[in-house]
Parts: sequence; structure tokens; C-alpha cells
Amino acid sequence: MARKTLKFVNVGKRMPEKRSAEMRRRDFDEIYARFDPDKASEQAGRCSQCGVPFCQVHCPVHNNIPDWLMLTAEGRLEEAYEVSQATNNFPEICGRICPQDRLCEGNCVIEQAGHGTVTIGAVESYITETAWEQGWVKPAKPRRELEAEVGIIGAGPAGLAAAEQLRRKGYQVHVYDRYDRIGGLMIYGIPNFKLEKYVVERRARLLYDAGVHFHLNFEVGRDATLEELREKHDAVLIATGVYKARDVKVPGVGLRNVFPALDYLVTSNRKGLGDDVPRFEDGTLNAEGKHVAVIGGGDTAMDCVRTAVRQGAKSVKCLYRRNRQNMPGSQREVANAEEEGVEFVWLSAPQAFLGDEAVSAVRAARVHLGVPDATGRQTPQIVKGSDYEIEADMVIKALGFDPEDLPTLFDCPALETTRWGTVKMDFRTMMTSLDGVFAAGDIARGASLVVWAIRDGRDAAEQIDGYIKAKAQGAGAGEAPAHAVAAE
Repeated sequence: MARKTLKFVNVGKRMPEKRSAEMRRRDFDEIYARFDPDKASEQAGRCSQCGVPFCQVHCPVHNNIPDWLMLTAEGRLEEAYEVSQATNNFPEICGRICPQDRLCEGNCVIEQAGHGTVTIGAVESYITETAWEQGWVKPAKPRRELEAEVGIIGAGPAGLAAAEQLRRKGYQVHVYDRYDRIGGLMIYGIPNFKLEKYVVERRARLLYDAGVHFHLNFEVGRDATLEELREKHDAVLIATGVYKARDVKVPGVGLRNVFPALDYLVTSNRKGLGDDVPRFEDGTLNAEGKHVAVIGGGDTAMDCVRTAVRQGAKSVKCLYRRNRQNMPGSQREVANAEEEGVEFVWLSAPQAFLGDEAVSAVRAARVHLGVPDATGRQTPQIVKGSDYEIEADMVIKALGFDPEDLPTLFDCPALETTRWGTVKMDFRTMMTSLDGVFAAGDIARGASLVVWAIRDGRDAAEQIDGYIKAKAQGAGAGEAPAHAVAAE
């Protein structure tokens, strides 16, 4: 049989068809079409099958990328799906929202050699969408049911990945979330044009079908304390994510129409889900007809500017204190935003929000990039006397997120946190300062990517499994018995 890979010399890089900027400004639909089978096979066949797969090395879940690319090139899609999902609970989600240009694709060997990267994310989405259509995606069915129960606080990517892994092992899994839908920021934070909500909702149904118990509109600290959950379950995983918006300390920050990014995005996503959203309907959190200024340069800022465009804003500007090369967000997202009409104001820092009761303009200053800091990025320095004004009757602050005060929120002062406010844990065992309480995702590592949350959730599931087994073995050796039977 003729070799199906190593075609990068003769076959160029090609993404799936992308809708025109004019079309996608009008709706919230995803901007890329799916590969057809021939194009998916052709693009997968560009993989060089290198001996040291840097794409896999730089993937947080260590996806076996060259293997499933080879299988796709050979038309063996069911096997490709099995390999892909073996290390990733949500491959079709990562295929859509991972910043591949900073992870797998950015480290592709043929990209470094000048041939253009393999379009890994698009092929990953194609494989998994085909698997859903063909009925290959099945709920987790453990070989036997165990009595041991695990409580998971948070129905975001870390909590859901852990829930599925623990369910496969036979544990009784209970997931608690304060919101009314499953998915965390995947459902309420990420706009439809990057991740349509049916993709998250069908994963939620799969977990329901697997026997995971969900307790929604359940707030730990209000409906039960952390100590009460510890008494109820054999182990508890904290996977709440980070939701406390960072603020900017400038005059006028309290004016009307200056909003945190998450308030804006959640409102837009709830509207798209068909909810009754008064603050959207009355125009408060609707950018239609407004001059919008977004402060920040990460992926959340890109979500905000592109949402504002779709809502019909008069103008959308993104103010970022560094230059394009130092931007933390995906360069692919920046390019998409520019195509859609967003204006980027580089090397610019807000000094004040102007207005009487409501904001009417942003006073900004030019920035000079100085010497690199401890992270290697150049330090922004304000250029004196360079102030100027930007018209804005809606300002969105997309400056990142910090953890909430969980010891207070959970009514559990014994839960230790770091100086950054994240839950303190042993990174080897993933256990917190409380016996049998583990942590995973952003609440432990700080604001990060969905794919890192998935990795943490999977790792936490393994540590929880080991903890419950050890506890049961200790009870069998004469220690105080655990109230559940552990897996063998």
C-alpha cells in the first residue's frame, strides 16, 4: 500500500473553508466549516511522523497526535478517534478552542522547517464529529459498580474530565455546580463563534448517561459546607475555576457602562441560549450602536471584541499595553478579529475613564517596552505627556481572573490557600491541606487553558483513585474503616 504520510513537500497547508468576515459579523455561528473526508485525509497525510513529536510534547494532555493523523490519512477514522479520545475527554472542544498556534501546531516540525504546520486542530474536530455521527462516542460504562463516592465541586472542564475518568473506574460521582447548566466557562464564557453550545451540551448528556449525578444551582457554603461534603463522600475534588475579575485602578472605573468581561460574555451567551436576560434587553450589556473599548490582550479580550462586532457596535477598539508580538492571546484570534473590523491600539494603557455618570471616553497613554521582566517579556513603561482620548460609551475590562476566597465561600477556614489565592496543594498527590480533598484546574494553577484543566482533572482522578484504594487497604489492615468499598 502506498504511504499516506510525509506529503508535506508536495501538499500545502490548508485550513477548512472560513466564512467571509462580512458574513460572520452578522451571526454567532462558528467561522470554520468542517473538512470533507478527502481534505482531512490529505491534510493529515502532511504529517512528517517525526521521531520526536514536538506537537505531542507541547500538548498538555500529551495527545498521540502523529498516530491519529496517520490513521486519518489511511481512512481508519474509528481507530483515529479511539486514539484521540484515549488521552482527551473533549477532543472536539480542544480542536475548536485550543490555541494550537501556541501549542501543537506552533511546535510542528514541518512548520519550523517552513512548510506550514499540519492543521492538527481542524483534523481533531473532524475525527470527533465523524465519531459522533457514526455513533462511536459512548458513555462510560464501568466493568463493575463501586460503593465509594466522590464529590466534585465545579462542572467545568477539570471537574467533568475527572468525573468521566472516575466513572469509568466505577465510582459513584456527584458533581456540584452553582450555575444552572453544565460546562462552566465552556458554556457561559466562550462565545458560539468559537464553540457552539450543542458541542458542550451533548458531552453533558453523555455524562448523565454514564451515571454521573449532577446537582446544579448548588452553592457550596450556602447549600452545604465543604465539611458536610467531606462527611458525605469518600473524597472531594475542588475544581471551581477562577471567576474573580481583575480590575484596573484608574479614575472613573466606577462609572456606568464600565463592565467586567465575564458579565458581558455570560449575558451574551445566555441570550444565545434562549434565556430571558433583562440586562441585554434593556441595552445595558448590549454593544449595539455603541463605541466599545476593550482593555486587555488575552483570549477573553478577543472573545469580547468579536462579540461586540456581532452585536452591531459602531466601533470596537482593543487597547493593549504591549505590542502584537507580546500578546498573550492566540495570534489566530487576533487575525480573525482584525478581519472582522476590530481596531487594535497597541502600546496603549488606560489612565482614566472619562464621563459624568456614564463613561464617554478612555484617556490612554502611549507605552514604551523596557527591559524584559522575570518572565522574559518586556516591561511596559508609560511615556510621559503622551495622553490621548478614545471615544467609548461602553468599556469592557478583560484583564484576567483571580480565585475567589474559597475558605470563606466554603465556610472552611482550614482550607489553605497560596499567596495568589489559589488552593494550596501537593502537586505530586494533588491533595490540599485537608485529608481527602483534592484540587484541579484553574483554582490550583491559576487562570489557564481548557486543555490544562482537562489534564489536571484526569490526573486528579488517578490520585483520588489511589487515595481511596489505600484507604480501603488500611481499613482492611485494622485501621478505622472507610464507609465505602474501593476499586481493586
